[in-house]
Amino acid sequence: MIESTYHPINDRSGASPKISIQQSWWGMNGLGNGQREWTMEEKFEKIAEAGFTGILGALPQPHEAAQWRKLLDQYNLSFGITSFPYKREDLIPILKHAKDFGVQYINSQVMDSFVIDEEAVTLLKELTEEAAAQGVPYFVETHRGRVTQDLLRTVEYVKAIPDLRLTIDLSHYVVAGEMVGSLEKVEPLFDSLLRRTSSIHARVSNGEQVQVDIGPNGEHPMVPSFMRWWIQGITYWLQQAKTSDILPFVIELGPPSYSITTNNFHSNKQEISDRWQQALVLKSIAEKAWHQAQAQSFN
Repeated sequence: MIESTYHPINDRSGASPKISIQQSWWGMNGLGNGQREWTMEEKFEKIAEAGFTGILGALPQPHEAAQWRKLLDQYNLSFGITSFPYKREDLIPILKHAKDFGVQYINSQVMDSFVIDEEAVTLLKELTEEAAAQGVPYFVETHRGRVTQDLLRTVEYVKAIPDLRLTIDLSHYVVAGEMVGSLEKVEPLFDSLLRRTSSIHARVSNGEQVQVDIGPNGEHPMVPSFMRWWIQGITYWLQQAKTSDILPFVIELGPPSYSITTNNFHSNKQEISDRWQQALVLKSIAEKAWHQAQAQSFN
């Protein structure tokens, strides 16, 4: 029997497996009080006040590292980072700096979409092995424009690499596949990816735009589909989770040009949606998904 090299997030608290609903730092870009963008300190305060328990961002620059560590500790927030490796050697220094800074996990958008088949499998294996050797939880994001560009190829990568763990963001496949009608054919493909859930990124696509406003109470017609997928991913994670394991569920609503604006030709772009309020709506949906998955798993 081959020993697994997968390292889950585990805080050694002795507590039951739990969710950590985190906010994307990228998703905080441009947010403010209507007159100016919030400062770094104000963004941390807003995130903590809203009940988020962590942030997904990037390794801070050296001149900001001390301030980041101070604010993370002050607000008791966990911290994951996103990376963009093209090869194994790209990941090595990231792993070192992440461990030095006390990063909870590394999310990877593996470059790029022109790397396919055996070359892609080899790359993903190398990255997974390198992270495992360093003992860092490492998850590959299902993202357009990356090695995971194509749903069918990504399913094959999962089959080829037993320890490949995923950050699930199905909005990329919904929009890339223009999934606006029946989802019957896609459900078993999504299911094979959801079985590898180690993190979830939350945004909703309508099959034409990658990120849409879902309404003040999440009444958009695509929400039930995404809710179902998130619940299934959480359920699979719970079935595999051990004591003290943590599932990051990241609310990731991007700024322009991810968010739709009234004017895409000038610098004064006006978003048609209140991105922060929408983040809070998605946070509420994430909490419901967690509770429903728990109920399914323990009944």
